[in-house]
Amino acid sequence: MRRPVRDTAESQRGITRRGLILGGVQAGVMTALALRMRHLQLEQADQYRLLADENRINIQLLPPARGRIFDRAGRVIAENVPSYRITMIREQAGDVDAVIARLARLLDLDAGALEKARRELRDLRGDTAVTIADRVSWEEISRVAVNAPALPGIMPEVGLSRHYPLRGDYAHVVGYVGAPNEKDLEKIDAPEALLRLPRFQVGKIGLEARLEGVLRGTAGTRRVEVNAAGRVMRELDRQEGVPGTDLQLTLDNALQSYTHARLKGESASAVVIDCESGDLLVSASAPSYDPNLFVRGISVANYRALLENEYRPLPNKAVQGTYPPGSTFKMVTALAALEAGEIDFAETVWCPGHKEISGRRFHCWKRGGHGNMDLHKALRESCDVYFYELAVRTGIEAITAMAERLGLGTGFDLPMSSVASGLTPTREWKLANRGEAWMVGDSVNASIGQGFVLTSPLQLAVMTARLATSRQVTPRMVKSIDGVEQPSGRGNDLGLNENHLREVRRAMYAVSNSNRGTAYGSRIVEEAFRMAGKTGTSQVRNISSGERATGVVRNRDLPRTQRDHALFVDFAPFDSPKYAVAVVVEHGGGGSTAAAPIARDITLQALYGGDPPLAAYPARDRPRIRTQQEELQRDYSRPDRDESDRA
Repeated sequence: MRRPVRDTAESQRGITRRGLILGGVQAGVMTALALRMRHLQLEQADQYRLLADENRINIQLLPPARGRIFDRAGRVIAENVPSYRITMIREQAGDVDAVIARLARLLDLDAGALEKARRELRDLRGDTAVTIADRVSWEEISRVAVNAPALPGIMPEVGLSRHYPLRGDYAHVVGYVGAPNEKDLEKIDAPEALLRLPRFQVGKIGLEARLEGVLRGTAGTRRVEVNAAGRVMRELDRQEGVPGTDLQLTLDNALQSYTHARLKGESASAVVIDCESGDLLVSASAPSYDPNLFVRGISVANYRALLENEYRPLPNKAVQGTYPPGSTFKMVTALAALEAGEIDFAETVWCPGHKEISGRRFHCWKRGGHGNMDLHKALRESCDVYFYELAVRTGIEAITAMAERLGLGTGFDLPMSSVASGLTPTREWKLANRGEAWMVGDSVNASIGQGFVLTSPLQLAVMTARLATSRQVTPRMVKSIDGVEQPSGRGNDLGLNENHLREVRRAMYAVSNSNRGTAYGSRIVEEAFRMAGKTGTSQVRNISSGERATGVVRNRDLPRTQRDHALFVDFAPFDSPKYAVAVVVEHGGGGSTAAAPIARDITLQALYGGDPPLAAYPARDRPRIRTQQEELQRDYSRPDRDESDRA
């Protein structure tokens, strides 16, 4: 049966509509595809080209050169030296064990370093370069390069490593660097990728750690093209990083080295301060150690030897060690009493060898006593009883206030580890820390630098500089940063009565230059360089009444750890103070016999800028000094000297 014409027309129109719709959809899809292709090929071409390039291009961090450290004359203290190493990238190596086995046939691999490298290859990202062998020779680098096709993932590299040419002379000041551990990274809010590079070095202690942000610098980058095996084919571009900032210290290499040589054989420390600027010229702690051992990774045996050394080479005794100052504190007590109006220059105190206070007998170091003592004589001959009397009259508050005014009890802001504040005690301190009330006997002990009083050699040198200049001299260790001079430590006037200071200085001059002075044997003969000083001997054990009755055991007859500490402070020249010096010899015995000769020699070395003429020494000492100078010259001027010589 034939369909009506109208039905046929409607059917054709329906087919046409569907065709148009389908065609429109197809056209729309094609248009969208064309637009998308245009977007990908034109507008996002660079992005996708980069993604494609990532299959053959690596971006690597370039560690910056660490800032160098120089002494006041521009001589090197810490530098960077080339260091060749062999690294491996795990994802490029394939069979890591097989590659290491082949490498071991070319190089003598250290078992400990290899075990550490295996841990890093396992724990770190696969594209991280891990050091397999460090500090290899140029011949070994060449051997690996020749065999490169058989060593996928292995790359010979040259980097920079920290080196300390003066070895132990600055170990306690500058410190050393090493690879950051997790504890180091935890101290930083957002550790940058640079710090996570294997064997990257950061400051661990000392100035290297305190000024890490200044010395580190900023990483650079480089893009390299690699082949299918991951081997670098060529470098495409490089953006150098910013090197760390160079530092110039106030210390003097020659004087620092001489001081270490002079302290050889002792557990001791010495500090030298420029009275005009506050510059630290010397900060020495003996014995020392070679910081290069820590940079390379110190062995267990070497580290144990340092820990077990009874002379304690690791702590920085110059700024970290605190000791009872002994009689070097007597200038503080004298000034406190003078400023409070409790004593004058002419008033005398009778010293029979002891003083009874609150039913307890406090002894003078001279068993038979000194007789009548005024201020000048009491300081010159170091009479204890005179200062016991001043303590009773003046009180601990005035004594402590004067001590702090002269720099004791202050933790100076220097870029070294663990700079001690010491202790200048008060009534409140004892009650809070000991749960006991302050006693008059505590003041008596404090007046001669015993009891609770603790000071560091740095603080004693600052105290001496302030006494010499009447100014608030503050120690400075960094002279310039990237050539920019740092603020001086000259300081303002102390605000003390100049007549009082002048009398104390006159008495210190007599200590060294009067034949009744306790340091007369260590005087400087040269008129232009005469020094003023003060001896100190601080007890480290209690002396019983029974021992006093039978005779106090001499220091040399006691075990070393029970001997007194020996101290000496001085400034010179007396008429125009240039340097202030403090020396502490642990368990050295008497300050006049152990510490004063060392301080005198260091002072002369600073004043002359080298070995002084024998005429500067007392005539009877000159033959011994000549021999000593020859020995020290061989020691501190020898470029290959080893710290084992000094331990």
